Amino acid sequence: TYAGDTLKLKDIALKSNYHFVHGNIADTTLVKKLFTQYDFDGLINLAAESHVDQSIINPFNFAQTNVIGTLVLLETALRSWEGSFEGKLFYHVSTDEVYGSLGAEGKFLETTAYDPRSPYSASKAASDHFVRAYYHTYGLPLVLSNCSNNYGPDQYPEKLIPLFIQNIVQEKPLPVYGDGQNVRDWLYVEDHAEAIDLIFQNGNLGETYNIGGNNEIKNIDIVHQLIAIADHHLGRTEGHSQKLIQYVTDRPGHDF
Repeated sequence: TYAGDTLKLKDIALKSNYHFVHGNIADTTLVKKLFTQYDFDGLINLAAESHVDQSIINPFNFAQTNVIGTLVLLETALRSWEGSFEGKLFYHVSTDEVYGSLGAEGKFLETTAYDPRSPYSASKAASDHFVRAYYHTYGLPLVLSNCSNNYGPDQYPEKLIPLFIQNIVQEKPLPVYGDGQNVRDWLYVEDHAEAIDLIFQNGNLGETYNIGGNNEIKNIDIVHQLIAIADHHLGRTEGHSQKLIQYVTDRPGHDF
């Protein structure tokens, strides 16, 4: 979709164990064809519409990709593997946003009750429920993980960190929701990938694993850090870009 770019994969494009297919996970015919063609023994579902603001504008896109798309993958894996589940694994990657809002203290646990507050988190919660249902109803071998906010190279600039870096460089406004006091835990993307690999290789079937960065910070503090770092590298005077901060109306249902 708009957030995808095959140029970001150029360093692995010629690897013998890599193949790119441009398709849609909600396309049952395509997914069945791929399972037949490649005889997968494992699947890691990282595909999702993930931008909360976009989900508020068009929740149907999120239901289609995150719920129906996941269901297509689950059903195709089940029918392809039902002769023998030996050596097979379906791994569903989800988000901590399914847990809703947390108080000033504490952490989400794998046993925390779901309390989604946006169409995005509701669609991911629904997909998680379908995944668990396929384990308990059909015995499909699977694991789940719920991660905190990712950041890192090549992230599409609709997310806070890449958007604000880009705007600081271009001296555009830095729109901060509400008073900027919302707290997030930040997880570096390569740490997340390492955790996914660990769970894929060693996770217990039917289990859920929370993946965090142990790195909580208020949104406004992230903004101040980005300004300090970017201004330094751009050779600007200290605090030059502070004037770009603009407080805007808070996002509806914004988790604290």
